[in-house]
Formats: sequence, structure tokens, C-alpha cells
Amino acid sequence: MEKKLRTKDKILQASIELFNQVGERQVTTNHIAAHLGISPGNLYYHFRNKEDIVRQIFKEYAKLLETRIKPPSDKAEALDALACYLDAVFELMWRFHFFYANLPDILSRDPALQQDYLQVQQGVLARVIAVLKALKQSAVIQIDDDDITDLAHSIKLLVTFWISYLKTQAPDQAIDQASVYQGVLKVLLLFKPYATEQARPRIARLQQHYEALAR
Repeated sequence: MEKKLRTKDKILQASIELFNQVGERQVTTNHIAAHLGISPGNLYYHFRNKEDIVRQIFKEYAKLLETRIKPPSDKAEALDALACYLDAVFELMWRFHFFYANLPDILSRDPALQQDYLQVQQGVLARVIAVLKALKQSAVIQIDDDDITDLAHSIKLLVTFWISYLKTQAPDQAIDQASVYQGVLKVLLLFKPYATEQARPRIARLQQHYEALAR
């Protein structure tokens, strides 16, 4: 059983690697098997087809969303929580950038995955709203309660479609970490107009940090 689990994990990691390199649409199960040096039959022992692999990758993505995007706890320093949130955004965008790059097409080919995605995104929106409310309560941002949901939607839109935007601007250019950090910087800039006076110096330092990484 342990060996089977290890092989399954290797298939998932190889799939993510290939999907990110050349795009999910261009990769077949035969490509994944050849990349790992296993037979297609071995791969099919663990996954029925490529869609099954994509669904399992999405489960990993959804699990990361749950564990990494959280409001600051009572004991946490709110600005540190904001930095952790931005780092989580980078991790998700970088590790799964094939998904962000071709999201409408991937979802259109799998109605079950589409429903799972919509359900997960409802939870994401709720968590981003909770993060914003906690940042307001901690006097990091100053924002009308009526505007919090709209700001959360704007953040979610930017994160969801930043990679797609990059691909439309330069279709043949590979996505690298610097370009993903550019997206993280754009997310930080959405917070900046709402920053309180006491939080501005720290947010400015965060901006400098991500600007350096985005070069």
C-alpha cells in the first residue's frame, strides 16, 4: 500500500510539473507516464484518466486554500498575518499556475470539477472577507463595512486571473516566479489605499520586499 501511495504522489507531482511547463491541454497520460519512466498501465492503476488526475490536483489546491488563507488569530500580529496571506497567494499561484492560466477551459471540460470549484471559491471569498474584517479590527486597514465584500471580490479576481492576463500579454513567455510576485504586489497595492497611518510604514516595507522579488 505504501508503494502505491508513493507512486500516486509521484504521478501527481509529475503532472503538475508538466502542466506548468507546457500547459495542461498539451499533456497526455502517456506523456506523464513517460516522464516518470512507468508504463501507462501503471498510471491507469492509480488514475482512470487525465481528468481524474486534474481533479486530484484540485483537491490538493483546495486543501492549501483552507490551510493557508486564514484570518489572524487573537494572538497573531495582524501585519504579519497580511504578509503570510500574500506569501500564501504566491505559493498557490506559483505551484498551480497551469490551473490559473487556463481556468475557463479546464472547468468547461469537467462539469463536476466546475461545481467543486464554485463551492471552494465560495469558501475562499468567506475567508478573504474574514481576513479583511480582522485587519480592520486590528487597525491595519480602515474601510467601510459595506465595501469589504467588494474588496474581497477584487482581490479574488486579481489572484484568479493574473496568470491568464500575463499569458494574453505574452503567450510564448514562460511564467516565472518574478511574474507571479508581480501579481502578489498588485494584491498588496489593493490593500494600500485602505492602510491606516500606523500600518503604512510596514506596508511600505512589504511593498519594497515584493518589488525586489518581482524583478
